[in-house]
Amino acid sequence: MLPLAFVLVALLIWGFWVEPRSLVVHEETLDVPRWPASLAHTRIALLSDLHVGSPYWHVADLERLVERVNAQQPELVLLAGDYMINGVKLGTWVEPEAIAAALAGLRAPLGVIAVLGNHDWWNDGRRVRRAFEANGIVVLENEARRIQRGDTSFFVVGLADALTRHVRIDRALAGVGADDPYLVLVHEPDVFPEVPEQASLTLAGHTHGGQVRLPLIGRPVIPSRYGQRDAAGHVVEDGRHLFVTTGVGTSIFPVRFGVPPEIALLTLE
Repeated sequence: MLPLAFVLVALLIWGFWVEPRSLVVHEETLDVPRWPASLAHTRIALLSDLHVGSPYWHVADLERLVERVNAQQPELVLLAGDYMINGVKLGTWVEPEAIAAALAGLRAPLGVIAVLGNHDWWNDGRRVRRAFEANGIVVLENEARRIQRGDTSFFVVGLADALTRHVRIDRALAGVGADDPYLVLVHEPDVFPEVPEQASLTLAGHTHGGQVRLPLIGRPVIPSRYGQRDAAGHVVEDGRHLFVTTGVGTSIFPVRFGVPPEIALLTLE
């Protein structure tokens, strides 16, 4: 029984202390449809679910995250929502202005673009948006932003949070031409089936990758009606592409096991 007890204690320490405090760079090259050759090698850093104030992720840790992202030299940084906390065990609420000020240190020649998530709206989304925009971060809600890269441009289409707001894809695409390449940035991946085929890639967070992935069992809890399919990583369905990042912070319980906090560094081809 004693060796089993040691193993159990070691697993608990790993899941509740070691892994939630870690940070990995998840690099992946995605060959996506309707993406012009002139936009090849576009490097995007995707961050989501920072939940600043959750155990192990405070403003000082956020500054460390920003330094790590900048070291990857992305051309574009996309933020997929849930910067705030709500109902996190042992968490400490952090002012959105402090979070925005730390994120203002992100450096990318094509800019930093964000959408808001359900936790942000539960913590006064309008205030969060004002704080971000005051620090030079573009916040989109059913809107599109044109990005110029060399001689070619593309759009980042940011959708509203599906749990707390109204997703209006038609409104978001109003200024996007039929032949314009574009990426869709959204908090919840459940919106993916509604995204038009013209989109080259949909980028999302929200699931945290389940926070726990057990051998043989998999991910016991995934906050998505599509379950394991949209839990994390690159998903291809009928020729359409989705990427879901596992995020950075924790929600409800401060545990991560087999799903470390990540910076998703994507190269689009």
